[in-house]
Amino acid sequence: MFAIIGIVVVFGCIVAGYLMEHGNIKVLLQPAELIIIGGAALGTVLISNPIHTLKQIISGLVGVFGSSKYSTQRYVDSLKMMYELLQKARKEGLVALETDIEEPEKSPLFSKYKDFEKNHHAVNFICDTMRMAVSGGVEVFDLDQMLEADMDIHHQEASEPVSALSTMADSLPGLGIVAAVLGVVITMGALGGPPEEIGNKVAAALVGTFLGILLCYGLVGPLAARMGKIAAEEHAYLMVLRVTMIAFLKGIAPIMAVEIGRRTVPGHVRPSFQAVEEACRGAKEAPAPAAEAAAAG
Repeated sequence: MFAIIGIVVVFGCIVAGYLMEHGNIKVLLQPAELIIIGGAALGTVLISNPIHTLKQIISGLVGVFGSSKYSTQRYVDSLKMMYELLQKARKEGLVALETDIEEPEKSPLFSKYKDFEKNHHAVNFICDTMRMAVSGGVEVFDLDQMLEADMDIHHQEASEPVSALSTMADSLPGLGIVAAVLGVVITMGALGGPPEEIGNKVAAALVGTFLGILLCYGLVGPLAARMGKIAAEEHAYLMVLRVTMIAFLKGIAPIMAVEIGRRTVPGHVRPSFQAVEEACRGAKEAPAPAAEAAAAG
């Protein structure tokens, strides 16, 4: 939502200032210049990136125009879910988690948290980690190192579309100059004609430079920066899950492991101690699905 508002502010202020100086808005409408700059920029992206990165760019741009997935409530729900999972492991043993981690899509525990279920990477991140813990034979330190490597690889993959879009933004001013030079070439061919015609061609050439710089610093560059922040938000979310699991596997009680995880939540969305405690207390007081089925029987 804020991305849309920002784009409107950028272009609205530029056009408003131009009109205040009695500029002719029709002069800025140069489809040929836009095709040269936009088409060439798109071509550079196609040349330098594989198909999976192009798909990530599209999905990343769609995500830019939505709200953040990692709100305070999302963290509260995730920490509550982790508490339920770790509490089950503590009471019934790690082996009891096999039904949840082997088929997470059928897990009664995970099914209560729809937002978490939709994040397939986070689901696999937890299930694969707890699967190794159930299997045994891996020291907690080594498991933590493996999680760090997993997060680094995922963050690197998430940064590829950001880098690609940033490269495209950097190319736009140069492509604007290319469009302007082509406009000058056309203008030179029109020398000797009516002054109005020459003036229009010079203006069209200058618009090419204007569009290249505007699209770089006013649109594509900020979009790439926002995509980078979204990737950082996901990395921070996985860090919370990682710290919580490792703390539990070191022998810390589930409620304290959740508190350690809460302390790693970014400050602007970090839930309070009371909010997480109340959520975990509600999970403790709620009857388990198996108990509900037995009572119904």
